[in-house]
Amino acid sequence: MAFYIVQFLTGLASAASLFLVASGLSIIFGVTRIVNFAHGAFYMLGAYVAFTLTEQWSGALGFWGGIVAAALVVAAVGVIVEILLLRRIYHAPELFQLLATFGLTLMVEDLVVLIWGPDDLLGRRAPGFKGAVDFFGQNIPSYDLFLIVLGPVVLGALWLLFQRTRWGILVRAATQDRDMVAALGVNQKWLFTSVFAVGVFLAALGGALQIPRDAVHHAMDLRIIVEVFVVVVIGGLGSILGAFVAAVLVSELNAFGILIFPTISLILVFLVMAVVLVVRPWGLFGKKEAPVRRTPGLTVIPWRALTSLERLAALGALALAAMLPFVGGNYALTVGAEIAIFVIFAASLHFLMAVGGLASFGHAAYFGLGAYGVAFLAKLAGLPMIACLLLGPLLGTLGALVFGAFAVQLSGVYFAMLTLAFAQIVWSIAFQWVAVTGGDNGILGVWPEKWAASPSHFYWLSLGVTALVVSVLRLITFSPFGYALRAMRDSPLRSEAIGINGKLIQWTAFVVAGTTAGIGGALFAYLKGSVFPDNMGISLSVDALVMVLLGGVETVAGPIFGAIVYKALNIWLVSQTDLSKLVLGIFIVLIVVVFPKGIVGMFESITYRRRAAPPKSPVLAAKMEGAQ
Repeated sequence: MAFYIVQFLTGLASAASLFLVASGLSIIFGVTRIVNFAHGAFYMLGAYVAFTLTEQWSGALGFWGGIVAAALVVAAVGVIVEILLLRRIYHAPELFQLLATFGLTLMVEDLVVLIWGPDDLLGRRAPGFKGAVDFFGQNIPSYDLFLIVLGPVVLGALWLLFQRTRWGILVRAATQDRDMVAALGVNQKWLFTSVFAVGVFLAALGGALQIPRDAVHHAMDLRIIVEVFVVVVIGGLGSILGAFVAAVLVSELNAFGILIFPTISLILVFLVMAVVLVVRPWGLFGKKEAPVRRTPGLTVIPWRALTSLERLAALGALALAAMLPFVGGNYALTVGAEIAIFVIFAASLHFLMAVGGLASFGHAAYFGLGAYGVAFLAKLAGLPMIACLLLGPLLGTLGALVFGAFAVQLSGVYFAMLTLAFAQIVWSIAFQWVAVTGGDNGILGVWPEKWAASPSHFYWLSLGVTALVVSVLRLITFSPFGYALRAMRDSPLRSEAIGINGKLIQWTAFVVAGTTAGIGGALFAYLKGSVFPDNMGISLSVDALVMVLLGGVETVAGPIFGAIVYKALNIWLVSQTDLSKLVLGIFIVLIVVVFPKGIVGMFESITYRRRAAPPKSPVLAAKMEGAQ
């Protein structure tokens, strides 16, 4: 019994730091509506800066002063980021803000390695809390007891801040309806800046307080951000009490999951999140959001089918791409095949986001399921390559059928987080079911047959399948089904009023997107000759989002260009510099600022304005020439 009590107290200690980070993210999203992917980066920066300051300053005052000073320094960095970057894109679609913060995350990951080095750093023990307390033969670190007390203290301080101060009242009002707050004359810019500073301070403080417990390393950001998203969604976006309760719940699940449910310990938290979202779509303590912006896929420029000249241009570009084997070597052909595969992946997510208005954070699950489907059929059943390519993606279809039925019941960020939960469940199963999937050792030896084994033949195969998939998705977009799907995206109430079964339409679109992603995964398995759980990891889902957003959500051709630019630049940077993430992050941030509608979206906007501009009358033109 003493052991279980100690385990429970250890979970409470972990919950304190998790609550600090999650409360900061919840505050930021509640007011600014930014899904701040860089929140984990600020947590990591807090830990690194605290390590440096506590090593330089001696004594108890130096240690605790270094912890607080580190949080203040990182909060100041957050203010600079908000003023110089985020303030410029508050009116951009929410997913572009996510893209900008993802670029910041990439930059910080390389910057901390550049400044502090790649090795793990071990911080000092906290003065006054170096020992342990004996509890019926079990030792409880005194620092853990300090964190257990700190959590409720911070919760109480935040409650007083938001309930008893004018600033807190404004923040709570902005969380409910920020447009009305602006109409009442409140300076939204500085309100957003102050909220962002408080949120970043809490994240950095959570990271700084971890240095006596854990090593400081450059992968801390991604490890914490997933758990923080889970906590915020379970608790309810914008709810501080919800963040506290969910942090305790998640931390205790992590503490006891490995003891009670060792075979599903990795997916336990995500199973709970999925159940909570299905039962209470707004979280335990959350409230339904007021509509703030249009659906991400809502277009300003009407979509149209390609003209005859544009079709000829597309066929010409495809023919030109098919000439690569005659001028490029094996490496170029391998890179070309990988880019073609990721065009399929990006196009499948774009169809779900742009046409369906449903932003998925876990789309890699269906890409990975397609890859595993091929591996199972090739290695276990011994089927030929053609049969594997035809049947393998059906595993992605099956996953989309099951998960999509639940996901389409939600909308907005809750839909996105439920897709993330399902993706993590699939990843965890692939990682832990070693007898079937091989775990982190993967499934090896998934090689193409002789007719497709050469780099040139496999490149042509990948290019041909990509052209077919993209063409089919475009046909669906401009079919009656596609128009019904776009109607649901733009006006759900009107669509249902005229007899459109909205949920069925969206579920069908989810299955179509999952199937096409599975096709890309099937080809990817043969390209790499192996399948690993990382093929359905969070980083791959984020890559798909980046490709779609870089090309332009509000365009039809955006994912093609986005995938080509992102993958080509990523592969080239990795081969050219050790700071590839820093350069790629800067590029992404610049794209968001300069091309807020994506690369293709910006060019289409310029072209549309020129076409829509009224012609000048001869009289007006003569007057303008005379004035000049």
